Amino acid sequence: QSQLEESGGGSVQAGGSLRLSCVDSGSRHLQAYMGWFRQAPGKEREGVATISTASAESYYVDSVKGRFTISQDIAKSTWYLQMDSLKPEDTAMYYCAAGYPTPEQRLQMLGYNYWGQGTQVTVSS
Repeated sequence: QSQLEESGGGSVQAGGSLRLSCVDSGSRHLQAYMGWFRQAPGKEREGVATISTASAESYYVDSVKGRFTISQDIAKSTWYLQMDSLKPEDTAMYYCAAGYPTPEQRLQMLGYNYWGQGTQVTVSS
């Protein structure tokens, strides 16, 4: 089964960039999708971006389109979330996840079975 570990979080000023990484060290078999989710204090966890491990087709929540880019290095079992033009409202704990979501579930927690522990992103104004 997948064992996911995120890294790359930190504190940055508005307009800055961060790149998050997620390594899957446990699974010999690729999950269908690898996604990034985030949860801000007092808010529900929301899907940010996801990528098909087979086709590399990606999907984003509207609030990050044009600013965030999800990518993968299958040979390294590593997935990335490049975050540019960061805003204070991007502040959250970011989690990577793996699973077999239906098309409707691609950015929903319900579609993912495996989760990392999270990495904190803080954007100051």
